[in-house]
Amino acid sequence: MSQWIEISTINALADGAYERFEFDDVDVLVFREGDHVFAIEDLCTHDGAELCGGLYMNGEIECPRHGARFCVKTGQALSAPAYGQVSTFPIRINDDGVIELQLEDA
Repeated sequence: MSQWIEISTINALADGAYERFEFDDVDVLVFREGDHVFAIEDLCTHDGAELCGGLYMNGEIECPRHGARFCVKTGQALSAPAYGQVSTFPIRINDDGVIELQLEDA
């Protein structure tokens, strides 16, 4: 079972920026690229460090600890030292401009 959670609005998130959201079991980074939003887990697959604080540019986030890069659309690891994919989450913008994130129930 899963649930959609309202987390922000498209106007509250600057284009080309990201924001961190904390939930009980997972921390999520939400990225905005124009009219599109993407969500990945805030967890580097190399050593478990947070990705938050890393450089975000051209659809990629760089881990601030060791420099691994990840695609924010797919979660795919793009450079060493990370090889594992970061978890992604379904995300949508409703007709009122509210960003909703889908999380699995525990």
